[in-house]
Amino acid sequence: MVKIHADLIKKGFDLDVHLKCALMNFYGRCWDLESANQVFTETMEKEPLAWNEAIMVNLRNERWDKAMELFREMQFSFAKANCSTIAKVLQCCTKVGALEQGKQIHGYVLKFALESDLSVCNSLINMYSRNNRLELARIVFYLMDDHNLSSWNSIISSYVTRGYLNEAWDLFKEMESSHIKPDIITWNCLLSGHALNGSYEAVLTTLRRMQVVCFRPNSSSMTSVLQAVIELGILNFGREIHGYVIRNRLDYDVYVVTSLLDMYVKLDCLGKAKAVFDNMNNRNIVAWNTLVSGYSFKGLFEDARKLINGMEEEGLTPDLVTCNGLISGYSMWGRSNEALTLIHQMKNSGISPSVVSWTALISGSSQNGNYRESLELFSQMQQDGIRPNSVTISSLLRSCGGLSLLKKGKEIHCFILKNGFFEDVFVATALVDMYSKSGNLKAAYEVFKRIENRTLASWNCLIMGFAIYGLGKEVVSLFEEMLGAGILPDAITFTAVLSGCKNSGLVEEGWKYFDSMSSDYSIIPTIEHYSCMVDLLGRAGYLDEAWDFIQSMPLKPDATIWGALLGSCRIHKNVQLAEIAAKKLFELEPYNSANYVLMMNLYAMSDRWGDVERIKDLMSDIGVKNGQVWSWIQIDQTVHIFSAEENHSDEGEIYFELYHLVSEMKKLGYKPDVECVYQNIDDAEKEKVLLSHTEKLAITYGLIKSRSDTPIRVIKNTRICPDCHTAAKYMSLVKNREIFLRDGSRFHHFREGRCSCNDCW
Repeated sequence: MVKIHADLIKKGFDLDVHLKCALMNFYGRCWDLESANQVFTETMEKEPLAWNEAIMVNLRNERWDKAMELFREMQFSFAKANCSTIAKVLQCCTKVGALEQGKQIHGYVLKFALESDLSVCNSLINMYSRNNRLELARIVFYLMDDHNLSSWNSIISSYVTRGYLNEAWDLFKEMESSHIKPDIITWNCLLSGHALNGSYEAVLTTLRRMQVVCFRPNSSSMTSVLQAVIELGILNFGREIHGYVIRNRLDYDVYVVTSLLDMYVKLDCLGKAKAVFDNMNNRNIVAWNTLVSGYSFKGLFEDARKLINGMEEEGLTPDLVTCNGLISGYSMWGRSNEALTLIHQMKNSGISPSVVSWTALISGSSQNGNYRESLELFSQMQQDGIRPNSVTISSLLRSCGGLSLLKKGKEIHCFILKNGFFEDVFVATALVDMYSKSGNLKAAYEVFKRIENRTLASWNCLIMGFAIYGLGKEVVSLFEEMLGAGILPDAITFTAVLSGCKNSGLVEEGWKYFDSMSSDYSIIPTIEHYSCMVDLLGRAGYLDEAWDFIQSMPLKPDATIWGALLGSCRIHKNVQLAEIAAKKLFELEPYNSANYVLMMNLYAMSDRWGDVERIKDLMSDIGVKNGQVWSWIQIDQTVHIFSAEENHSDEGEIYFELYHLVSEMKKLGYKPDVECVYQNIDDAEKEKVLLSHTEKLAITYGLIKSRSDTPIRVIKNTRICPDCHTAAKYMSLVKNREIFLRDGSRFHHFREGRCSCNDCW
């Protein structure tokens, strides 16, 4: 080609503009772009045809900046761009997000009266819509003298992509009334737009409308439909789609088959997914990774490893996505050490772990309740220089809430504000949850008020926060406020509302909301809702009604139902019903020591020491051991744990202060509740036993070691006993301190001798 070019120059043909354009075209397509640009640069008389060709050559080679530079120079040379070039340059502005340059080109179009060209106008519509200026796209559309099918598709696509689905359908109707028939591109725009915006039911409705007017869905249609099937979890319909794909020979398309594979994996049909995979002619790495992830999520790591070996045998190298699938699976199944080992192996093999890799590990640890481990993993992630994303932050906040690490949670809150994560509603909701579980409901409410686009999850978190503090009236008020904001409740909302009612003794309100679930919102109550109602009735003293309620339940009572009844029987000392509930619990949860302890406590309160010994013997025969009871408090950066198995290093100082404190409390009316001790000893000895309860020790240590103007925050892994509850009220009064105690089921906020639960717990 170089020789031909030289001959053209020798013979003087290089002055011909058409030959110059042909040379630029050839060099741009077959040689190298720099040679093409050199041909243009060496052209003495640059005619409009040469300018247009030079711009097009650079656009075809995705040299956007050079193409835009040439277009600007062309205007200064007074050469006129043709409509094809303008349309392509506008497409360039669309791809690189160059809105201002696009507006300047729009001015050029108006100046030279090129707005009658459909391709130019269609490109303007796309440019404006992709740059989030939908109103300008619509103005261009309605100023057009004529609209072809491409014009309508452009404006409809613009609306569905931006989430204006109803407006897109209005345009669709307007299009039909203009006697323009939609094509497969129109329908696919609507299908993909609804899928993109989470309107999955509408995707299936659109598919049916499409088929009614005799349009046959193609491979692009199927990928959108399969996404909707996955999100809606309708496996049977997915199988029908699979049949359609085979009948219409769409299984040649690797994207369709990969979508089918993804559907079967996510809808828990690994056998069918493997069959689809085995029948694929051209397996790409996406298909391999999808199946590897599927096996990993199910905990089938040996099968996942075999797949990776098979991938390598076919010449495909496992990539970052492959590794992330395994890491996610390991983390979900509580195998964090193996996940961390894999991350180190990735580094050694030249694959850099991404934020997704670390977040999968952190999130898995948090979901499995290994909160401290997730925080340690975050430190390692930071050491690797990986910047967290919103999912990472949400997982860390869950860990802080799980451990009630308020100080650490506040540090993450500062990080969120500094790095602009608060705009993410999921992060903001996780903050509400963290503050609620860490004993700072006021901060949770302040964060909630600052959320601009509150989701149902945001409301649910706040309502549950108020519920675990026993603020039932506030729970009801928030629920009504949520309805006023146009947010409809779900099953989780009602669990939170009923929890608020049971923790505050609001029996009438509880019945009202329980009944409204099915009558007003078509939500079928689950076992959680029935458990809340049993707890509500039982705690309020309506034990017979609670028993009748259990007998009339449409669901089989589980351990939560019988546990709620047993707890209520202990409060009201109803041994007869308690024995029925305990018998059921011993069958359902034979190794749960808490149930045996509750019965021993009830028998001890009734002076039935023979039955106490019988329960102890039963536990011994079965091999049930009392679960470890502990309380902890954080002083500065150190967590201090108090348990019966270990003595604290400052035990002498703690007991000295506690004896003095109890003496002061007794002067104000405190009487130790010796019924909380299920040992057959005299009352004086029982009082000594009560002093060793871990929550008392933790609170006392906090009073000794923390500043007098700071609240005491204690975490206990089991339910607080009645005596400790009473003692904490007196402690708050004697020392004029706020005490927050989170036990195994809820929060207690003690202040000035009162508790937020109003003794309804």
